[in-house]
Amino acid sequence: MQSNARKNIIYSLVLLLMVFLVYSWRNRETAEVPVFQNTQVDQKMSFSGQTMGTSYQITYLDQQGRNFQESIDSLLQIFNQSLSTYIPDSELSRFNQNDTLDFELPYFPEVLQSARGIYELTGGAFDPTVGPLVNVWGFGPGGPELKDSVAIQNLLGLVGFDQIEWDANQVRKRNPEIYLDFSAIAKGQGVDVIAEFLTEKGVENLLVEIGGELVAKGVNDKGELWKVGVNRPEEEASASELYSIIALDNRGMATSGNYRNFYVRDSIKISHTIDPKTGYPVVHNLLSATVVANDCMTADAFATAMMVLGTEKAISLAESRDEIDVFLIYSEPDGSYGTYLSDRLKPYVSFAVN
Repeated sequence: MQSNARKNIIYSLVLLLMVFLVYSWRNRETAEVPVFQNTQVDQKMSFSGQTMGTSYQITYLDQQGRNFQESIDSLLQIFNQSLSTYIPDSELSRFNQNDTLDFELPYFPEVLQSARGIYELTGGAFDPTVGPLVNVWGFGPGGPELKDSVAIQNLLGLVGFDQIEWDANQVRKRNPEIYLDFSAIAKGQGVDVIAEFLTEKGVENLLVEIGGELVAKGVNDKGELWKVGVNRPEEEASASELYSIIALDNRGMATSGNYRNFYVRDSIKISHTIDPKTGYPVVHNLLSATVVANDCMTADAFATAMMVLGTEKAISLAESRDEIDVFLIYSEPDGSYGTYLSDRLKPYVSFAVN
């Protein structure tokens, strides 16, 4: 009897459980289902500092609100220890003082590879061995050293990036007097290095700027593409006076111009852009060259090359290269501004002035 009673109790419990499960299943559509919402909001992080003789500005969105400034400052110090001409014991300075250098950091071989490609594509208009001429015209670490034309002609023999060779471990000079200066590409490379660091940390939306060279990825805190300005090409214009605004869609951008970095001697304006073929500062009507590319190092070097080439040759170069888009500002004979804008860039550009 006890066994049958126990069986009846078990049977009743199982039956009740089945009834409960059926009831729950029939009412599944009306049951209250908890909703889990992601309450984390990207925090806008922004900070600035000094590097490479100029300033940097970094803005990014991060759910964790992490401040990477200390890490970035350390990374920039290491970068400068590789490529600065102003640090006496940097890798680049030591190479300029000797015939060879064994690589210690990854930045030197990286910039050599990129520089070689753009040197060839621009017919030598971009040439990091132009350093002796940059220095003699007074735009290097030694200050003004302007000499006569005979000295300049002699220095032309030291110009030519094909006089540099390297492998995975070492860089060498074919001419011991060769002097390298990566100032026309290093800021762009530095921007790429910082952007890559942030990306590796999981940051998807960022804007990195060093001395006017930039990389933008993702969107800003309004969910829009990052927008950056191109200054009016006038020496008296302030940094806030813009000629145009460009929306960057996961690309790098660099601008080069002759309207600010110059000096006047004997009533002649001496530009910082030196033609590697003639040894003299350029004289033409191109005022500003803005280049947009997949990375800032490429944009930086091409922008410099275009300022050497002048308007017509710069346009021809832009139209022959799919990896870059270009915005040029040049002076017309009547003193007004003319512009050239790559077709692919037109949807991303708005003008601040007529």
